[in-house]
Amino acid sequence: MAKRDYYEVLGVTKGASADELKKAYRKKAKELHPDRNADNPDAESQFKEVNEAYETLKDPDKKAAYDRYGHAAFEGGMGGGGGHGFGRGGGDFSSAFSDVFDDLFGDFMGGGARGGGGRQRAARGSDLRYNMRITLQEAYNGAQKTINVPTSVSCAGCDGTGAESGAEPAACPTCSGMGKVRAQQGFFTVERTCPTCGGLGQIIKNPCKSCGGVGRVEKDRSLSVNIPAGVETGTRIRLAGEGEAGLRGGPSGDLYIFIDVTEHQIFRREGVHLSCLVPVSMTAAALGGDIEVPTIDGGRSRVKIPAGSQSGKQMRLRGKGMPALRGGGQGDMFIELAVETPVNLTSKQKELLREFERLSEDNNPESTDFFSKVKNFWDGMKG
Repeated sequence: MAKRDYYEVLGVTKGASADELKKAYRKKAKELHPDRNADNPDAESQFKEVNEAYETLKDPDKKAAYDRYGHAAFEGGMGGGGGHGFGRGGGDFSSAFSDVFDDLFGDFMGGGARGGGGRQRAARGSDLRYNMRITLQEAYNGAQKTINVPTSVSCAGCDGTGAESGAEPAACPTCSGMGKVRAQQGFFTVERTCPTCGGLGQIIKNPCKSCGGVGRVEKDRSLSVNIPAGVETGTRIRLAGEGEAGLRGGPSGDLYIFIDVTEHQIFRREGVHLSCLVPVSMTAAALGGDIEVPTIDGGRSRVKIPAGSQSGKQMRLRGKGMPALRGGGQGDMFIELAVETPVNLTSKQKELLREFERLSEDNNPESTDFFSKVKNFWDGMKG
């Protein structure tokens, strides 16, 4: 079967430029790739035909020979265009196929199987971190804080483009606006970020005087931050788009607020629960009674101490702890007693305590039990 004219295969006229040939090839190869035409038995042969045509016409010497002699220029193994086909790896097939590779698989691999195949988006700004200290009461109630953040913001003089007002960025001459350059190494084509434009595909010929062409300037910003009730040390609050401005109009990064809740002079926090160490006198612990304790909301609660309470005894006040972050109820508060031994006793107090001790031989069960165990231990050692 006679071969079709290569220009006809690509759907271009004989005087088509290199860019027109490349554009036509990419379009045809994308349409006819076998992976996208599983139900078309002729797709592979048609794809081979398109590749063979482009392999010849993209090379100036081969194109000149074809324009003069047609297919006869490559008969008898004289050239690299005919007979290579899809699966036999002749000439610069890898380079030709790389032109369409990104179009074929970019949708599945995030915009380019080999890193984009084209110009990168303007560089995104960096994320920023701000460490914020708040009190336990602020963590309980929630708070509205105003912070000052030194950062980079979009340049107002050029609207973030980096070009002087009225000027437009120009396509990079090194990569022709693609953002990447290619180099042939044997069978493989190596693609790298363009060193001239840094992958942006554009250069600034007339840079903005305010920002020097980067599209952003240093500036302190004042931001209002809402601190929700229930935050803990280590809680992270994200403010989308409030980080560093991107280069040349690129998207801004995010600002992350890291919370540090300071220690309280009365309450100790454990998750949503609070604990409070309350000292009580020896007589109050022995006789029992009521005491008044503070709560984190600024109120006060009465707690009944049972007679004979010991240090370390705990009592629970339900619902008097911290709120759970983003709802979910309220924690509890635990009262822990610390029985206090009196100091700086007067002679009369000492006399009364000695009399009390003489009359209290049977009123200290823990001491009696402990020293009984000690006596048994010593007796066992002697034995």
